[in-house]
Amino acid sequence: MNTNAIGLMLIDAPASILNNHGMDAGELTDNCVIVKTIKRGNKQYPYMSPQALRYIWRNTLSEKFDWKLSPIERDKKTAFTAVNPFEYPDDDVFGYMRAQGKKEGGTVTRMSPLKCTPLISVTEQKPTNDYGVMARHEGNPVPYEYQFYSTIMKGAFSLDLDSVGVYYYKDKTGYKNLSDKSLKKADDYNCKIDEEEKACMMPIEERAKRAKETIAVLPYIYGGAKQTTHLTDLTPKFILLCLFEGGNHIFMNVIKEVNREMILSLEALEEVMTEYKECIKTNIYIGKRKGFLDEMDEQLMTFAKDHTNVTYGSMNDTIQQFTTKIENYYLG
Repeated sequence: MNTNAIGLMLIDAPASILNNHGMDAGELTDNCVIVKTIKRGNKQYPYMSPQALRYIWRNTLSEKFDWKLSPIERDKKTAFTAVNPFEYPDDDVFGYMRAQGKKEGGTVTRMSPLKCTPLISVTEQKPTNDYGVMARHEGNPVPYEYQFYSTIMKGAFSLDLDSVGVYYYKDKTGYKNLSDKSLKKADDYNCKIDEEEKACMMPIEERAKRAKETIAVLPYIYGGAKQTTHLTDLTPKFILLCLFEGGNHIFMNVIKEVNREMILSLEALEEVMTEYKECIKTNIYIGKRKGFLDEMDEQLMTFAKDHTNVTYGSMNDTIQQFTTKIENYYLG
């Protein structure tokens, strides 16, 4: 089974609009912009789509670590990247699909090694409607409405370390990452070819660099809708991390809603640590920003003291320690 860097993070959204749904014709004004929400039973939860999160994640990697992003090409009804994971690390980590004729090498696809959930409010939230006007012109002001919310959002992610920098060229659905034409470029990037597995592997140092930076960028990630008037810090305020053998995500139920309050269940965390101990390949790394969930500090420090396989600390230091483990996974 492949080894994954798995994580669960909490985002503080005190008065925020991270992802808009669009116009709602049923509101009082003709131009009311509503936020994205989902329902569970009768309860409503604001969310930020994974597409929006990945877009921000990708752009921050470009700005923080100088990733050369794959250029976008536009056809009549489709858009696609250069599908060149050798040169563009985002094609490698975020995946791609491009349908093309046999002369151009046929259709190529790559499942993203980085998988993530939406950022979803932990607790039930009915968005607040606000009312404003555009009045910097002559004549009658133009009224408008929009929504925002105050909540804590939860998101999970998983990075398949064994897939980063590894591309298949099998004539099989999901395993044709490279066309024959692209494969000829492998030598230019010092790649190794496994003829039996029909796999092409980037140099191990480059694989380690890409995987490490994908997670190391989290303390610097920023973006979202309406930042001009509802500035929100998108960086995690709480995070759980570990290297895990397999595709499960064991942290999903550690954060939950109880009586419309967010609860961090250390009992749930301890249970999955025990039941999946053979699959957990590092310490459980817990990071928290001061000023967020300060009432949990003592419990978390005691939990880390009572468990030798738990590391608890500040956000940036915790992520830095964990990314060193990612680097060691590749380089030893």
